[in-house]
Amino acid sequence: MTKKKKSVRELDPFLEREREQYENPLPSREYILQILSDQGAPVSEESLYELLHIELSEETLFSRRLRAMERDGQLMRNRRNAICIVDKLDLIKGKVQGHPDGFGFLVPEDGSGDLVLSAKEMHKVLHGDTVMARVSGQDRKGRREGHIVEVLERANSRVVGRLYDEHGILFVVAENRRISQDILVAPGGAGEAKVGQVVVLEIVQHPNKHAQPIGKVVEVLGNYADSGMEIEIALRKHDLPHEFPHAVETQAKGFSQTVSEADWAGREDIRHLPLVTIDGETARDFDDAVYCEPKGKGFRLLVAIADVSHYVQPHDALDKEALLRGNSVYFPRRVIPMLPEELSNGLCSINPAVDRLCMVCDMEITSAGEIRRYRFYPSVMHSHARLTYNQVAAMLEVPDGDEAQQFAAVLPHLQNLHELFQRLLAAREKRGAIDFETVETQMIFTDQGKIERIVPVKRNDAHRLIEECMLAANVCAARLLEEHKHHVLYRCHQGPTPEKLVALREFLGEFGLQLGGEDEPQAGDYSKVLKRVKGRPDAPLLQTVMLRSLRQAVYDPENVGHFGLGYEAYAHFTSPIRRYPDLLVHRAIKAVLQKKQYQPGQAWEALGEHCSMTERRADDATRDVEAWLKCFYMRDHLGSVFPGTISSVTGFGLFVSLDDIYTEGLIHVSELGEDYFHFDSARHQMLGERSGQRYRLGDRVRVRVVRVDMESLRIDFVLDGAPLRYGNPGQTDAPAPKTASKPAAKKRKK
Repeated sequence: MTKKKKSVRELDPFLEREREQYENPLPSREYILQILSDQGAPVSEESLYELLHIELSEETLFSRRLRAMERDGQLMRNRRNAICIVDKLDLIKGKVQGHPDGFGFLVPEDGSGDLVLSAKEMHKVLHGDTVMARVSGQDRKGRREGHIVEVLERANSRVVGRLYDEHGILFVVAENRRISQDILVAPGGAGEAKVGQVVVLEIVQHPNKHAQPIGKVVEVLGNYADSGMEIEIALRKHDLPHEFPHAVETQAKGFSQTVSEADWAGREDIRHLPLVTIDGETARDFDDAVYCEPKGKGFRLLVAIADVSHYVQPHDALDKEALLRGNSVYFPRRVIPMLPEELSNGLCSINPAVDRLCMVCDMEITSAGEIRRYRFYPSVMHSHARLTYNQVAAMLEVPDGDEAQQFAAVLPHLQNLHELFQRLLAAREKRGAIDFETVETQMIFTDQGKIERIVPVKRNDAHRLIEECMLAANVCAARLLEEHKHHVLYRCHQGPTPEKLVALREFLGEFGLQLGGEDEPQAGDYSKVLKRVKGRPDAPLLQTVMLRSLRQAVYDPENVGHFGLGYEAYAHFTSPIRRYPDLLVHRAIKAVLQKKQYQPGQAWEALGEHCSMTERRADDATRDVEAWLKCFYMRDHLGSVFPGTISSVTGFGLFVSLDDIYTEGLIHVSELGEDYFHFDSARHQMLGERSGQRYRLGDRVRVRVVRVDMESLRIDFVLDGAPLRYGNPGQTDAPAPKTASKPAAKKRKK
């Protein structure tokens, strides 16, 4: 290194860090930004080489660093190709969120308010793209508008949709309605695809302000109404990995399907203990087994969890694919597992009557349901029975019945579990955990794969018993890792935002209710309100509004507690077969037991964001599939009248959830009658300007099914007679609207 070069480069405040990471250190990102800032104007790349004394042999690597800084939104180039600091240009980096009507939003990375993107701006991008934009003004509603300056990253390399032909021009309409632009098919790019079929298109030219996107067909999925098509579409629409790479399959098939004695090293043998699994009738992957016995005045509870971390090692093929997937995805009639079936349903699954490796959380719990002490250890176990929730509930209810006789050997331990469950419930109530009463449903299918009926899933004490056991083990995992100051992903759930808290208090005040806790309510304050309204006709309404005031749970290395459950520290430990964060927790616990540190190879913050994303992605995909199936089901009910409940109120209408068939549809605001209806978001209601008609969240109504659109997955209702309101003190029932007009046929947007 020359003396001149040394004098400039050694002024880099982060030089030592760069030396630790690289054999031939380059100027740090921070120093590059400092040098550019000192110049006071954009600088050409060649000038920057001179300023930082970049030698010819370093130019390629240094250029890559500049490109990475551009990609991360730190730098950009102007029209003269000079390098600029983004922070000095008042530019905002964010992701594009498209709207089916053609406009969109820029969601800033820094969490500041969204920018509205006009349809003209959206011509340059597709939903999900990462861009740099500047504020260009305000729209008619006073919202900030954005002008896209540069596209940093394209989100869509492939798009799934239906193939159309208009005047000899082939194009694809994306299944993701947030992509509102039609994608042209390149000449000769349709392959064997036929008009009307569902295809996967590879984008060969992204959109710009002058041209639509262009693509070529790379996969033909089939006809829209084919059995299972809804899942095939969802997998590709949400970019869900669903085929295991060859290296992953090879590694999975390389394991023996039995536990060898060599695997027992360093493990406690608990095969003599009558642990059992308790799951649903159709379950195939068994993560957990339980055992309980009296101990003094309290109980000893063992929760044994499949030791996935023994087989899936950091950075191997299985681990990389599991991280990519993040979690298993459970569609109706089909599962996309996080791990290949050789592991998920085989070697890792705690199947009955076979030895299995596991991680045990061994707890002592007082008669008051408090965890006195706990310890974790690796072990080898032997499941003594594969039980279902319904079987266990029947045995506990009729201890001398046929079911109980069949499993007489484990019945006393199940009764111990049930007694412990009662104590854990008391502790749950004491700490104020929130219990929202929600209805889970199950779809019953015909042999052709279509819905026959939708039924509620009844939860019994066996469901709740297992839930409480898993909660206890998860809490112990979080406590252990927090006590040893070991990094991990916590399951975090924060309370309401200040804005939502104000709105909730105002809403509850209209019903004569108060939420305690002042500026920082706790779970117990929510629980007190829920107890007070239990049994009231308006309880479902109040519960819904309270639930929507809370934030979504996420994975985060910074422990902020779990608001809803009332825990100061909480982590996911009990499902490593189907959730990647649980696998990370297992590795961290093993590191603590071995007095080591586990480092995952990337920042914990990034892992938390990724795992939270894959969880949301799975939820969105399953929601799409269920919506498709319900639309197909409701086509047979056009013209039918159903009672239901207003489940959501928006500026464009009312969503109604139908009784008994658990399907939701929309009453458009134009169908509410000959009046101007105003949306009141704080009161969750629509109010007629002249008539005083009011439609509120939780109101009972009768609706007629008038339209089912399979393309937009939308079911349309109109009101059928007067609303069946529960009524509230001092309020009158809304009169029936005049006869609704026939809905206009939908025009497909290009």
